[in-house]
Amino acid sequence: MDIIADRLRNIPTYLFMQLRNKIKRIEANGVDCISLSIGDPDKPTPAYIIETLREAVLDPDNHQYPTDEQKGMLAFREAVSRWYQRRYGVLLNPENEVLALGGSKEGIHNFMMAVVNPGDIVLITNPGYPGYRANILIAGGQPYEIPLLEENGFLPDIEDIPDDICHKTKAFFLNYPNNPTGACANQIFFSRLVAWAKKQQIILVHDNPYSEIVFPGCEKLSLLQIPGAKDICVEFNSLSKYYSMTGWRIGMAVGNEKIIEAMCKFKENVTSGVFNAIQLASIKAMDEGDKNIQDIVGIYRRRREMTLKAFDQMGIFVNPGMGTFYLWLPVPNGQSSMEFTAKLLDDVCVLVTAGTAYGQYGEGYFRLSLTLPDDRLREALERMKQTIGNNRPGSAS
Repeated sequence: MDIIADRLRNIPTYLFMQLRNKIKRIEANGVDCISLSIGDPDKPTPAYIIETLREAVLDPDNHQYPTDEQKGMLAFREAVSRWYQRRYGVLLNPENEVLALGGSKEGIHNFMMAVVNPGDIVLITNPGYPGYRANILIAGGQPYEIPLLEENGFLPDIEDIPDDICHKTKAFFLNYPNNPTGACANQIFFSRLVAWAKKQQIILVHDNPYSEIVFPGCEKLSLLQIPGAKDICVEFNSLSKYYSMTGWRIGMAVGNEKIIEAMCKFKENVTSGVFNAIQLASIKAMDEGDKNIQDIVGIYRRRREMTLKAFDQMGIFVNPGMGTFYLWLPVPNGQSSMEFTAKLLDDVCVLVTAGTAYGQYGEGYFRLSLTLPDDRLREALERMKQTIGNNRPGSAS
């Protein structure tokens, strides 16, 4: 009997599950492997957030179905509205322009199922987060890839997209600060993008879970800051990266009322919402966590500078992006991305992600995550020096 649905046949195993399984196999053999491959913050969730969760868990009422299970409790949606106004100057109506999510990853899937019809084209960037492509295929859509090139600052050339493709396109998924490149967009680009999308009648879906992790030279932005963006845009964000809450699975979709309504209709038929206690703790995080964001960005900035200095000492020129806690680095010595990352793992047991895991235009790069304690990051860099140093032109081997 053929069990697997046709919609799953062209979808590979989720990239980060592959990486986690690889780490488990190595460590099962007693080998000390240092993984710089996954963006999971190493700092603990702040104590005031955990204490709020503890208090909420002790309330028996919170163990029933979540309040306003399809949308998220109104108090949570109001907190999101306050956070967006304070951080970005964006006004949101919590009644109909905010939707609670079990993480922004859930939002990606819900949008595809709620908005994309079989055969619709959905634009995505290459390199880009693999989850976009997989969910387009699950929904029966057709992904169309837009190259992100270093000479363009890893921004898509929207004017280069053929008219016949635009006419068949339902939505455009993009993400700045960008995973994997770390590139940032600015208000000028976002304004051009909104004007183009309105002209083409294409929905913009901005996946923005790194919006707060920016360094000098990069603006802290929401696409919804652009006048008129709300007419054609929905934005996803999350508490995972800023408050070290990746395991809590809590985020939000904000923006266009009709898109939020469609996502809500799909969501209410497949999930029962986010646990009340998690929503209450998340309210506390958003209302009182600005200092925490400042501190965590300072940690990533320090690690970033340490890592860039180490690569400079290895003789590798880096033109780093100014956002996220990733570095998108050139592969040394003319190797392919896969050759370099495999050699690094085999030689010194350091795991980074090959650029081609994010698409063909990732060839020649690898992604390194800064979500590791400083001492382990230093050790990983020392190990990398062994492999890169031994393979530089003119080195003894």
